Amino acid sequence: YMSQSDKGEMVIGAGTDAYISYSQTGGLHIANHTLEAICELFPAVRRLRMLRNWGGIVDVTPDRSPIIGLTPVPGLFVNCGWGTGGFKATPGSGHVFAHAVARGEPHPLAAPFTLDRFRTGRLIDEAAAAAVAH
Repeated sequence: YMSQSDKGEMVIGAGTDAYISYSQTGGLHIANHTLEAICELFPAVRRLRMLRNWGGIVDVTPDRSPIIGLTPVPGLFVNCGWGTGGFKATPGSGHVFAHAVARGEPHPLAAPFTLDRFRTGRLIDEAAAAAVAH
């Protein structure tokens, strides 16, 4: 993605590394691929200077979908693993999360997003459903 900040700076983002790492550095190949793609779409971007770069941990699950609902611990509920989409998505998930807390069972819309999917292997194949690959 690419957007402009309030200060006029271009903010550019990309997907996640295809491997699990806790190095807090990110992969240089991801940044290179992202810049190549943006410069191909918007050649004028080639004239910009990079002010700063960040690469690090983003809390995504192996299937890049959130975990919403109950846990094996009585009274403990989770709404996490949203990655970079959580800032925008978690307010909307509040309705289905409140349903789980109030009723002790997942809301039908959130049922596929339970923690149990990692035990059963029923992962969600939606990694490319968002505007960014996460």
